Amino acid sequence: MLAEKIWTKNLQLITKNCFHEITSPMDPLTHALASYSLKRAAFPRVTRPVTIAILIAGISADIDSLSKFVGPSAYLTFYRTYCHSLLAAVLFSLLVTLPFLLRKREPAEKQTSPLPIFIAALAASVFHLLMDTCQSTGVELLWPFSTRRLARDWLPHLDLWILGILLAGILLPTLSGLVTEEIGAKSKGPRGKVGASLALATMILYIILRFVLHGNALAAVESRTYRGESPRKAAAFAESVSPFRWHGIVETESALHDIEIEVGLGAASFDPDAAVTSYKPESSPALDVARDTRAARHFLQVTRFPKATVEKTPDGFHIILRAFPYSRDISSGLRVHALINTDSSGKILSQELAWDPGSLQLQ
Repeated sequence: MLAEKIWTKNLQLITKNCFHEITSPMDPLTHALASYSLKRAAFPRVTRPVTIAILIAGISADIDSLSKFVGPSAYLTFYRTYCHSLLAAVLFSLLVTLPFLLRKREPAEKQTSPLPIFIAALAASVFHLLMDTCQSTGVELLWPFSTRRLARDWLPHLDLWILGILLAGILLPTLSGLVTEEIGAKSKGPRGKVGASLALATMILYIILRFVLHGNALAAVESRTYRGESPRKAAAFAESVSPFRWHGIVETESALHDIEIEVGLGAASFDPDAAVTSYKPESSPALDVARDTRAARHFLQVTRFPKATVEKTPDGFHIILRAFPYSRDISSGLRVHALINTDSSGKILSQELAWDPGSLQLQ
């Protein structure tokens, strides 16, 4: 049992180190594979240009990740917000359909209705959004009518199991088709439709399993006490390596706690005393003023578990607002924190949003 735990822990650390740097590009890859699987399953007879349009629509929402090149403030503003809305999905689908409307056709060429192309592109784009709502970062699905982020916490940012399911659904039928052609047998129906359909069905069942396990993990976390205090807010986040390993974040009156959770189909087991605890700073005028700054308000709008650190300086106080926990990647590779400096009386001297140095080293 001890050897198994050590092996599992080592595998988890190795996977995090190997895949952390490619988390951002792998997410669009997962969406591209999902869009291609959807195309094969639901729209198997479309032409190659339409297939390309479907793939573009299926990954277009992730264009907001380019905001990181503008700066941390732009990243907080645009990442998983406007482009990850249903309104944007409609606009992206219209854009990829537009070339088919403007293209000049030969007189003898059969006219293709743009409506099926738009519907296929919209299906891929909405499928992208639904997958992202299952993660912990969340998306502003109903923007501009609501800026509330929908985040179910069922899936990690990079899910190796979903990636494997989609790859298997695409590659195995292709290999099977090559073997069939080699022996001279004729395939029935569009190639890859059955494999893609099975992959999508398996992925949905896997997400349902994650949903059940997440509920077990969250219920277990909320039912315990931590250092003698009851939870005020709690969350359970998925690990990429195994659907049965989760980690919980618990906020109590005086502290924030980070805990590892082993989850089964029946119940979750963990030791609340083994939680990594970070105590909140005492309330002070400088901290109250810092939290009311423009930079802090922007940061707190998108951070689910903020943790403040107050340091005394010769000129006053240096306040840092960071997303807890600092050492984990529960959303994406890049992390932003707010830096506020005040004088001894609490007057704001400077404020800014900056990249967390630890996350920059992993990019």
